[in-house]
Amino acid sequence: MAKLVILNQGMTGRSFELNSERTTVGRVEDNAFQIADPSVSSHHAEIHLRGADILIKDLNSTNGTFLNGEKISEIVLQTGQILRFGQVELKIDDGKTVPTAPAPVPAAPKKAMENTMVISRGVRLEQLEQGARPPGFDTNTAFSKKSNQANRIFLIGGIILGVVIVGFIIYLIKFAGGPSGPK
Repeated sequence: MAKLVILNQGMTGRSFELNSERTTVGRVEDNAFQIADPSVSSHHAEIHLRGADILIKDLNSTNGTFLNGEKISEIVLQTGQILRFGQVELKIDDGKTVPTAPAPVPAAPKKAMENTMVISRGVRLEQLEQGARPPGFDTNTAFSKKSNQANRIFLIGGIILGVVIVGFIIYLIKFAGGPSGPK
């Protein structure tokens, strides 16, 4: 008897035997096979048994149904294939074959590195303390340190404003009838 076996961590080993002609799969309780995962739609897919064939049909799910990494809408499944509902991966197991090792997955083609510089080793603490850069490290003037001209002007303006305020307070106290002024 064929069954679906969940491969995701936390749900590993959970399985569902396909023993009826039509099985519904989804997140809510009214499905024959409920998978409580947010990436699985409420009514994600249907599985139909047609003799020895297992037919899977996506029910316009939000996150899609995939077979061996390819998005599908309807397809006949084979034993050992990896099925994915949203982010939940499952394996089709007929119970007859016991795999000794997982089938090798072909490596994805490597993407060319564009504008990436590989530095052969890290930076030593002494280099950081001295502000040194590793050999071959390009300096980019777009990220160079900016001058503190604006900060200086703001600081001088703040000091002048503070002196004026203190002077005004002293003037009010002495000449405008403050505590020690004329009565």
